[in-house]
Amino acid sequence: MPFVLPPLPFAPDALQPHMSKETFDFHHGKHHKAYVDKTNEIVAAKGLAGQSLVELIKGHTAPGDKPLFNNAAQLWNHSFFWQCLSPSKLAPKGELSDMIKRDFGSHEEFLKKFAAEAVGHFASGWAWLILDGKTLKITSYHDADSPVAHGAVPLLTLDVWEHAYYIDYRNARPKFAEAVLANIINWDFVAQNLDGKGASRADQKG
Repeated sequence: MPFVLPPLPFAPDALQPHMSKETFDFHHGKHHKAYVDKTNEIVAAKGLAGQSLVELIKGHTAPGDKPLFNNAAQLWNHSFFWQCLSPSKLAPKGELSDMIKRDFGSHEEFLKKFAAEAVGHFASGWAWLILDGKTLKITSYHDADSPVAHGAVPLLTLDVWEHAYYIDYRNARPKFAEAVLANIINWDFVAQNLDGKGASRADQKG
C-alpha cells in the first residue's frame, strides 16, 4: 500500500495570521505531497513495499540511499510537524512544564533557546526538542535529517527550510520562529510524546 499525504489536523486557514492558507497550499499541498510521491516512486523501484517510514529512515542512511532517506525523512518530519501546531494558544502543563523548568529554567528561557537554535541553524533543516534519557535537549539537524535516524525521542519540531516561511515572512526566519513558538504550538501533543511514541504518531506503513 503506497504512502499517502496525511491530512492537516486543522483547517488550512486555522493558523492565520501566523501561517496563511497560501503557505499550507504550498507547504502541505505541494512540498509535502512531493515527498510522498517521490518516496513511493523509490520504494516501488527498490522493491521495499511493506516497510514503514521509520524502518526506511533507519535502514537507508548510507550515502547510496540518500534519495530514499531524504524523501522518507521529509515525509515523516512534515507529518510530525503539522501535529506540533494548534489553532488554540496553549501552554505546557503538568510533567512537561516541570521538565522545561528543570532543564531550561523557565518556559520563556526555553523559547529563547529554541528560537536561537532555529534561527542560527545554517541553511535548510529542522530545530528539535528531544528527550535524551530523562533530559530535555534542544538540537537541530540539516536538510532532511531527523531524530528518528539517531534513536532520539522527538517531542517538538520547527521546520526552518525557507519554503516553510517565505510566503508569510519572506527571509525573516526570526519573525517566523517567534510567531510560531509564541502562538501556535500544540503543547498537548508535545506532552504526549514524553511516552516515547512520538515517532509512531507520524509513521506510516507502505
